Amino acid sequence: MVADGLRYKSKVSGSPFTAATSFGAATMSCFLCGKHRPRSQLSSRKILGKSQAVCAPSCKALDEANS
Repeated sequence: MVADGLRYKSKVSGSPFTAATSFGAATMSCFLCGKHRPRSQLSSRKILGKSQAVCAPSCKALDEANS
C-alpha cells in the first residue's frame, strides 16, 4: 500500500473479459460455478424466479471437456 492510501500507482485499463467483436462470442459467468465461458456454452435456466445463465449441459461436463 502506498503512503497516500492507494493500493497501486497505476492500473492497466480494461477488463480481462473483454467482449469480442460479435455479441455471441462474448463471455459471461455461470450463475452456479462462477466461471467465465463463451455465451455459446451457456444456457438460460430459471433459478429463484429469474432467468440465469448457467453452463450447458452442466458445469461438470464442460470442465471435463475443457481439460
